Amino acid sequence: MAKRLRLSELVNEIDDAIQNRFAGETFWITAEITDVKKQTDKRWCFLKFIEKEGHLITAEIKGVFWANTFHNVEKFEKLSGQTFASGLEITCNVRVRFHKRYGIDLEVLEIDHTYSLGKLELEKQQTLDRLVKENPKLIRLVDGQYFTSNKSIELPIVLQRIALVTAPNSDGQRDFKQEIENNQYGYAFSVSEFLTQIQGDNSSKLIIQKLKLIEAEKENFDVVAIVRGGGSQTDFKPFDDYDLSKYVASFPLPILTGIGHDRNTSIVDLMARQYKTPTKVATNIVEHNYNFESEIMDFKERFFETAESMIDEAKDNLLQIKRTVKAYSPATILNKGYAIITSNDKIIINPKDIKPNSEIQTILKNELIHSTVTKKSKNEFDI
Repeated sequence: MAKRLRLSELVNEIDDAIQNRFAGETFWITAEITDVKKQTDKRWCFLKFIEKEGHLITAEIKGVFWANTFHNVEKFEKLSGQTFASGLEITCNVRVRFHKRYGIDLEVLEIDHTYSLGKLELEKQQTLDRLVKENPKLIRLVDGQYFTSNKSIELPIVLQRIALVTAPNSDGQRDFKQEIENNQYGYAFSVSEFLTQIQGDNSSKLIIQKLKLIEAEKENFDVVAIVRGGGSQTDFKPFDDYDLSKYVASFPLPILTGIGHDRNTSIVDLMARQYKTPTKVATNIVEHNYNFESEIMDFKERFFETAESMIDEAKDNLLQIKRTVKAYSPATILNKGYAIITSNDKIIINPKDIKPNSEIQTILKNELIHSTVTKKSKNEFDI
């Protein structure tokens, strides 16, 4: 016959059974986490562990991090560059707990970060391998470097019309615009904002939607900047998405990324031109234009230097010509005491042109002598 017990008595017996079986023991488990509820200020995190076969959940139990073990969550986020969120698979050390009111759960004591990080990195590498394999015309891996169609697009000489993809009212939006609008050279830019959610669930699809809007009017832009900043500094999962990464690799305008993490590089970063932070993206746009201006100013300076040199050389040549002309001018010859003989208004150069009885004119410095040739003889003077 079934034993009659009060609820509290049955709960006590369950508690005793669990204590007898699990007291003092801990276990390493590997499971997917879901329903993650994290309170950083209070330093606790509630979640569920699940195990699946296909899409069917075959096992499920509650889990908890308390204040003394919450540092594991923070360490995971710092090392991985990922938010500790639903959908991750982790390996952790747990102990079984039973509360007479809240039931059974697993208290997490430690996370095996090596396993978790390795799995995340493996998933990222698998996505990269798939991108290269399935899109050989868009993406190539050469000596450890990813070359994409987007990276091969030459930047316009001047970057002035910018399409900015970022989250509204975010630090990334503010930092980028502040650097662009207050640049030290006083350059003017046209920044069109395409604001969207850039972290969390469904973010990759929302970013793609904004990029499609930009592509539809691509003739109106010189460059695209994708930046993030503020909020969680660890949620990079949308930027490792296959579809978003492929779209960035094929995008017809050059894309600059400032996703905001010095240690972690997302797949989207590898598909475009990466500058780490929103401020660095803006700074490089400004410097790109300054470099062009510097080239123009250098060319202008070289042009004027060359022109000035050519003018000086021409002046020297002209002066030399003037000196030569002056040296051989009739006035110079006459001033030296020489004479010029003409006949029939032509200067006589060859004595054979002078015939006996011909009229000649002898031009001296201050005199003109008219003569008739009576006799010609050979010059016996040694001149």
